[in-house]
Amino acid sequence: MTDRAPAETTIRVGILGATPGVSFSTRTHLPALRALPGFEVLAVANSSAESSRAAAEALGIPRAYADVHELAADPDVDLVAVTVRVPQHRELVDAALDAHKMVFCEWPLGRDLADAEAMADHARRAGVRTAVGLQARSTPTLRYVRDLVRDGYVGEVLSTTLVGSAASIGATEPESSIYLNDRANGANGFTISFGHTLDGLCWVLGEFREVLATLVTRRPTYLVTETQEVRTRDVDDQIAVSGVLTSGTVVSAHYRGGLSRGTNLLWEINGTDGDLQVTGPTGHLQLAPLTLRSGRGEASELEVLEVPAEYRTVPNDLTGTAVAVGEEWARFGQGSAVTDPVPDFDDAVANHRLLDAIERSAASGQRVSL
Repeated sequence: MTDRAPAETTIRVGILGATPGVSFSTRTHLPALRALPGFEVLAVANSSAESSRAAAEALGIPRAYADVHELAADPDVDLVAVTVRVPQHRELVDAALDAHKMVFCEWPLGRDLADAEAMADHARRAGVRTAVGLQARSTPTLRYVRDLVRDGYVGEVLSTTLVGSAASIGATEPESSIYLNDRANGANGFTISFGHTLDGLCWVLGEFREVLATLVTRRPTYLVTETQEVRTRDVDDQIAVSGVLTSGTVVSAHYRGGLSRGTNLLWEINGTDGDLQVTGPTGHLQLAPLTLRSGRGEASELEVLEVPAEYRTVPNDLTGTAVAVGEEWARFGQGSAVTDPVPDFDDAVANHRLLDAIERSAASGQRVSL
């Protein structure tokens, strides 16, 4: 299996989907990769040769290609980063894997479970390293929380409660987010903000044994901000999940569309000896600035618990949403030297399976075992 560590060589990256000032990759992946040793952003490919050349010039990327096939054929490109919209993921990932390149793909990996399973199978056959953008696992706060739980800070975890706002699928949507309201695209508040956060919860506390879910569309229409057009919504904007983890921990989770005037992210972990609480301004656990509070023993209230400095490994000039992205790239760059590998395509499939079980439970009204 291809596995390059920074001590051996620089990983030369080709990015699919980099539009100056617009795309997620230019706000997060590009500054993260440029801030880290062991990486070089070598090439870009967008939807056309003209778009790629314009992006390369504006962003200072040496090589521009008309499409994924040209980029993946470059013998100097070691890894292809797929940062475009979800419906294009499988085609682009497959092209990179056919060229035997390492692949980083943003989450969701595929439009559905079948897409994700097919890509993971393809990666296995190609024998290359993969990574998926489930960045909650790389945030300094969650890495600290995981260690606290494992070290017995709260004792035995009895239950956990999660409440969040998806930010999207609200009363209004910008034109750029219209596609998030079409179920066929596989990209919406359920799969993205809730999917990211649920993966983080499982990474800290363990996997689900069973789920019982309710998925409902309470706002069947929404207003397009720029045009004031009223459009029909084809995704659920209320997500309620209860379940039990393999450890016996009881889970209650509720995500809603849009943003709340109250709590937009509240995650509590309650144990026999103490409590942990994570809060943030949006339900995107992987990207939101997080505040950690804790209490144990004789403490009657929660107090802010600072995350030790050693949990942040990326340079201080990386800020905002680029931090978690940078932390994931940094761990990927360690290759086989890292003790806790970044999530790969098989981990993505596991999260897709959980979301699929939740959808099946909501459709049947029955508890589903995993």
